[in-house]
Amino acid sequence: MTTIADFSVATNKGEQLDLSDKLGTVLLVVNTASKCGFTPQYDGLEELYQSYKDRGFEVLAFPCNQFGGQEPGNADEIAEFCKVNFGLTFPLMAKVEVNGDNASPLFDWMKAEKPGLMGSKAIKWNFTKFLIDREGNVVKRYGPTDAPKTIAKDIERLL
Repeated sequence: MTTIADFSVATNKGEQLDLSDKLGTVLLVVNTASKCGFTPQYDGLEELYQSYKDRGFEVLAFPCNQFGGQEPGNADEIAEFCKVNFGLTFPLMAKVEVNGDNASPLFDWMKAEKPGLMGSKAIKWNFTKFLIDREGNVVKRYGPTDAPKTIAKDIERLL
């Protein structure tokens, strides 16, 4: 059975992160963008991270420019924007595609594990979120309109 441990991703600093290192941690994996109507969710994601990081929770943010070109910057520009505007302290990954032929294998797997409405595997917009348990399984998928604070109860159950 495939789990998140079977994947490796690039960080925004260009280093490889073996996600098997994250087993034992509850993860919220999110495709993000700096120029999106949902960008203020960075505040809520940071609040979740600060609230639960000491209990084994982490947010992994994957910038994505596939939706309306809302993440045009390079890795340094994205990191600076997130730090200055939202004080982000959780890890930013390298920019990815989440749909199509060049989609990140991690996102392809998560979409297959937890399809969206009516079985749709495609991600519809920025700030789609996937909750991963300590064993590396996708537990739940949340849409872009789901505010981070609404995920807190699900995170607490997994911690």
